[in-house]
Amino acid sequence: MADQDRTEAVRITSLPNGLRVVTEAMPGLATTALGVWSGAGSRHEAAEEQGLAHLLEHMAFKGTARRSALQIAEEIEAVGGEVNAETNTEYTAYYSRVLGSDTGLALDILADILNEPAFDPIELKREKGVILQEIGSYEDTPDEVVFDMFMETAFAGAAIGRRILGTPKTVKAQNRGSMRDFMDRTYRTPSMVVSAAGAVEHDQIVDDVARRFDGFGREAAPHAEPATYRGGEQRRQRKLEQAHVVLGLKGLSWRDPDHYAMHVFSNLLGGGMSSRLFQEVREKRGLCYEVYSFFSPFSDSGVFAVYGGTGDVQLTDFAPVVLDTLAAAAASPTEAEVARAKAQMKMSLLTALESPGRRAEQMARHMLAYGRVMPRSEIVGMIDAITVDDVRRVALGLLTSVPTVSAIGPIKKLLPFDTIASRIGAPSSAHP
Repeated sequence: MADQDRTEAVRITSLPNGLRVVTEAMPGLATTALGVWSGAGSRHEAAEEQGLAHLLEHMAFKGTARRSALQIAEEIEAVGGEVNAETNTEYTAYYSRVLGSDTGLALDILADILNEPAFDPIELKREKGVILQEIGSYEDTPDEVVFDMFMETAFAGAAIGRRILGTPKTVKAQNRGSMRDFMDRTYRTPSMVVSAAGAVEHDQIVDDVARRFDGFGREAAPHAEPATYRGGEQRRQRKLEQAHVVLGLKGLSWRDPDHYAMHVFSNLLGGGMSSRLFQEVREKRGLCYEVYSFFSPFSDSGVFAVYGGTGDVQLTDFAPVVLDTLAAAAASPTEAEVARAKAQMKMSLLTALESPGRRAEQMARHMLAYGRVMPRSEIVGMIDAITVDDVRRVALGLLTSVPTVSAIGPIKKLLPFDTIASRIGAPSSAHP
């Protein structure tokens, strides 16, 4: 074991096989949140594998060589714990929450489901049916569908733009062999992290992980297909009560030092009740119930967008007001707005870090992204250093990209694409 570091209460150990273990003891807590994060998400799938990472997550708790699905549930719940998993665009996480004294059991179960998944054909058939139902249910939720439409359009033809759930065709096509091949190809120790926070004993966790997690490949996993932002539009006229609209632009990656400034701009534009969008679109004009902006950075790209749900009649005014508010905020953020947005960011960050689950997740993501855990003081310092000029610069930079528009519902009155682009001064097509 080597490369042991300390940052605040964080301890990091790299095992000989390349797997990294990161922990933070949080005094006063009796519980531990821990998990295994693999840097393999939906963007690491081939086209014919779409939805495979998500299916693999579902199958994780459906039995191993040593435990049935029922035994997994009974063992963890017998100690009052819980176990779950999630699939993201760039990673998959398997995690548990238990009393500190039961950390060894949780690690044993997590190691079991990752080292020796049974992929039983009967369970696989059943779980495919569950996911097909999930896809069907999802299609009935337009305020979620519109975000997948947005990503499909922003990154047209690229893996990062595909739906995490997959399609009925691709989900049905998966089998035991395809799942094993995906794990063998992407679940490699250089891109895996075991993270724990709360009532933890670092050395004990390291010993447990070293004994239980030695079966993964040690060579680096293949790189994901690059995320090439394209922009464009996708519209679906559908008989609904509301029109759901996402208007977006090319953002920054989390590797870009300006990404914190872009978060600040997102907060001041549409991050709270005092934000420009909330005040202008909802409070002053009553054009919608929900409107907000968001910034989603990835390892090599990002998106910045505004979402709103509004009625057919209000849509005529909704889009112009949103676009004019975006352009005005980019051109003239104020000192007070930037200070307020920075305070919101710091409060959100520090509040999240009081939760062992959120802290374990953040540490894992930092390790996958930066190879270290950024200290709270460093992050707060970077936020504090952001100036009005920084925010204006990154905001105006947004307006140089081709827009992405996705909309579903009664959307006939939504502005044409070229009008949307010209309204904020952005180009309507990619530069040659």
